[in-house]
Amino acid sequence: MDIVKQISVSLENKPGRLAQILSELAREKVNITALTVMDSHEHSVLRFVTNDVQQSLPVLTKMNLRHAQTDVISVEMRNQPGALAQVCERLAEEHVNIDYAYCSSGGRNGKTVGIFKVANPEKAGRVLNGQATSVNRRRLARQPLRDRRTYHVTGSTR
Repeated sequence: MDIVKQISVSLENKPGRLAQILSELAREKVNITALTVMDSHEHSVLRFVTNDVQQSLPVLTKMNLRHAQTDVISVEMRNQPGALAQVCERLAEEHVNIDYAYCSSGGRNGKTVGIFKVANPEKAGRVLNGQATSVNRRRLARQPLRDRRTYHVTGSTR
């Protein structure tokens, strides 16, 4: 688990607009780790995480696109049933609310990357890195999690 920067861009709902942005990023050798697009009537919101935020921003500026950065957590998970549910369960047990989430379509070595926007990324990091509170430690000791795997760090910190 790592805290990474997500970039959000407001897009016009027109054919080819997303392709244009992605092509410009690709020309600059920016790799997109995970991406989601949510639409409304006139505009869409593109949210994505890249391997190089600092290289991504000038591309968006050059295209006259308004953009914002937000801290999100990036969690590498096994690409199998229940992996995403387990992350959400662990966060819920510690009262960490997930504002929204999206995942990559696949990753290296059978892994996928989940991106989670949470109110408290630092607390989410402690939870997912196995530093549960004492109340939950007692509960976990009585009833083990379905899967005791750990999650690996992806991306870079702030």
